[in-house]
Amino acid sequence: MHSHPWTHPAPIRHQVSPSNYDELCTVAAAIKDECDKRRLGIMMLQPFANFEGWPEASNERKDALERAAGWIRIMQACGTDMLQVGSTDSPLEKLDKNKVVEDLRGLCDMLKEHGFRLAYENWCWSTHAPNWRDVWTIVQAVDRPNIGLCLDTFQTAGGEWADPRTASGLIEAVSKSELDSRFQKSLDELSATIPKDKVYLLQISDAYKVPQPLKDERDESGLLPRARWSHDFRPLPYNGGYLPVVDVATAVLKTGFRSWFSYEVFDGGSDGKQKHVDILAYAVAARNVHARLLRECAGLTLDERAANR
Repeated sequence: MHSHPWTHPAPIRHQVSPSNYDELCTVAAAIKDECDKRRLGIMMLQPFANFEGWPEASNERKDALERAAGWIRIMQACGTDMLQVGSTDSPLEKLDKNKVVEDLRGLCDMLKEHGFRLAYENWCWSTHAPNWRDVWTIVQAVDRPNIGLCLDTFQTAGGEWADPRTASGLIEAVSKSELDSRFQKSLDELSATIPKDKVYLLQISDAYKVPQPLKDERDESGLLPRARWSHDFRPLPYNGGYLPVVDVATAVLKTGFRSWFSYEVFDGGSDGKQKHVDILAYAVAARNVHARLLRECAGLTLDERAANR
């Protein structure tokens, strides 16, 4: 009988509070030890959310700064040098948009003290920066050497091309041909605009079309429809999704980007309810998917049977 490859004596055997940074750092250090034994590194800590734009002297701003300091401690403990920050989805009426750039600049300076970087990602349900142009404009305004972009196939296509609130699963304000044309124009602009060294990583996932269109309002937990879609309906590419993943990845590669790819999947199945997966088999599938994705980005094709092995 063989033990699970990740089984080890846990240093803490209870649920850790998200604000108990001493215990979180203990766990992070233990994870680093396990990774070191397997000659693995930790690329990034994520997702750091709802940080930017809170009014001065507000409780939310105080909490955001405390979380930033705590997450930097976790980064030190686990041995990573990159923090992913998602563009906030806090209600606009609670934010001071004039503080977004200032806040991110301050976070960059906090990270710089430790040699760390900030990867800023557009979340397609963000209330102030839902697409790549928005976050790129902000990154340029922040003007710090240690801030770049976390681009994402789901966030890009899921915000500018797809819509979980419609029966078609697409943005329906324009015709399909016009939608495709506009999206390709956006991707061409991305390729021509963003310097390769400002793309810190590309996250990959597809999306299922939801069984029923999602309601427009926030749910009981405060999530907007695209956020709910993101949480449970994001499979690997070539596994039942419908987003133009290859088109987005190709556009990013055309910038000259040749850095980290990250497979960020939240695969609850086409109904969003499946929760169990054989993680080792899934990792093999992801490796095969990535090989196929890169070939298709290069304009090559692969036999379907080989692609799905």
